[in-house]
Amino acid sequence: MAEHINPAPSCLKADVWEHFGFKKKKESDSLDKTMAELKKLRRDPKQTVLDSDGGCSHKFPSTSPRSQKITESIAYFICQDFRPYSVVENIGFRRMVNAMEPRYPVPTRQHLTKVCVPRLYAQTKAHVKASLGKAERVALTCDGWTSRTTEAYVTITAHFINEEWELVTYVLQTRDMPESHTGRNLAEHLRKALAEWEITEKDPVIVTDNASNMIIAAEEAAFTLHVKCYAHTLNLAAQRALKITAVARLLGRVRRIVNFSRRSTTANHMLKEKQRLLQLPEHKLMTDVVRRWNSAHDMLERFLEQQPAICAALLSSEVRKTEKDLCTLTESDVTTAEEIVSAMKPMKEATQYMSKEKTPTLSVIAPLQDTLINGLKPIEGESAVIKEMKAAMSGDLQKRYIDLRATLHACSAMDPRFKSLPFLTENQRQEVYDGLIAEAQDQPMPSELSLWSVVEEGTGTCNGSADDEGMASEEETVDDGVRFKEGESSQGQHPPPRNPKPSCPLAALLGGERYGGGAQPKTNTQENQAKEQMARYKEADLLEVKEDPLVWWKEHQYEYSLLSHLAKRYLCIPGTSVSSERVFSTAGDIVTAQRSALLPDHVDQIIFLNKNLKRM
Repeated sequence: MAEHINPAPSCLKADVWEHFGFKKKKESDSLDKTMAELKKLRRDPKQTVLDSDGGCSHKFPSTSPRSQKITESIAYFICQDFRPYSVVENIGFRRMVNAMEPRYPVPTRQHLTKVCVPRLYAQTKAHVKASLGKAERVALTCDGWTSRTTEAYVTITAHFINEEWELVTYVLQTRDMPESHTGRNLAEHLRKALAEWEITEKDPVIVTDNASNMIIAAEEAAFTLHVKCYAHTLNLAAQRALKITAVARLLGRVRRIVNFSRRSTTANHMLKEKQRLLQLPEHKLMTDVVRRWNSAHDMLERFLEQQPAICAALLSSEVRKTEKDLCTLTESDVTTAEEIVSAMKPMKEATQYMSKEKTPTLSVIAPLQDTLINGLKPIEGESAVIKEMKAAMSGDLQKRYIDLRATLHACSAMDPRFKSLPFLTENQRQEVYDGLIAEAQDQPMPSELSLWSVVEEGTGTCNGSADDEGMASEEETVDDGVRFKEGESSQGQHPPPRNPKPSCPLAALLGGERYGGGAQPKTNTQENQAKEQMARYKEADLLEVKEDPLVWWKEHQYEYSLLSHLAKRYLCIPGTSVSSERVFSTAGDIVTAQRSALLPDHVDQIIFLNKNLKRM
């Protein structure tokens, strides 16, 4: 007769102890914990039974909380890591999941496609909509691209400043657009997006590249403001300089040498040897891409870095056997290349800054334009090629944003780093400030700021005797009808200071505004508040360029209640459409050769979830 197996002690919490126990020691009634024994399991449909391979013949119901949590994690894993839906059918994946939770039934690919990911998409979409609903203003970026399966898509992103003064970015949609990308068709696409995401009433702004169809689309979709991508503008100006005959010829010669070195195994081997011999960094040579001007700058910069090794490699007998006609650059060519790299360095730095992941706002464009144009002025002693390049870039930059200058200046004025507007004359600056004052006095003030404004700009506190003060609670002070606990205010700030007590009874009676109480009272209109706040804002210290203007506004939002409202409206506008373009590379990880049959709806859902789940 088999010995009785006792249940494991209650201190052993793991689920596995449901199936194992201990026998008792022969010499005593205590449990022999040196060896666990498998209980005899009944083949009951409600009881978990272990298979011989470690699997489980009874699985969790798919509707159980445990199953749903794991399934949601798998859907998250697929979207966040760009894994194919078919991963759930892979032997290795199923083995891994079975080892972690034998009772979990792995869902099918169809279940993920039709149920799990769409459900996660719906939940995330609801969260994004709710966030957009709280925004003061929403700025959009839009761009089109083509997948490797030649399907055309249009991506739209949204940008706004939330209640915590954080610049929030969402990818709203990546929808297929099989029809021609004309301005009219794009406008209809944009109107549908505004309606779907319920942001038509958010005074939306749009940022796109300089393409004519995008310009027409913004006009027909009735956006109040259309901004052209500054990174694209810099690219157009730089490309104009690179097309100058002498520059294009030099780039062609460098490109030929670079491509040969990358293509020839002998030349590549010799280059590495010469790098080690000359103690140069063992960097690979870079070639340029037609549509990216800064790649031409990078190619020249790397070529100049490796010039001694390249020259030595090309003059070696091993390389001369295979390529006799390939010549190195002359001394004059090297000098010109160095001058080109130096002249275009500010343009490259500006492009890199504007293409950062944390999208720079529109407020940066006016200061950058002024700095770049001033830096492109000719210098005595420069070569004719460099002067021609500078003139080409400067001329192209100066003709841009003519119709947007007022907006750019207003946006810079609302940035505490650039509010002094040093690139404008005194009259121009005052015109910008007056425009902002007029805009501030006409704007409805947010409810959370209006209370502070009443307290801050109030007409004074009634000060009576100690007995009068006793009419209010000992822990409270009264100011303009608003009550604060001692040491507190409605927004966590210190309450406005009390008026000093009068020096004598007569002063208490007659020392007010009517008899010798100082300046005549001003009507506390929103216009006067806007003027007074602007005066104080202009006098405040400038913020350092490296600091975050949104952090500054968060700290001063109640001090400048009307202006902070404008700051949210202006500083949410990105200066480039890079956030939309960045989705292209993301899509390249999704629509691969192995996943070419992925439907457009699934592409939209996966990109949306990949970009937005982190904010959930």
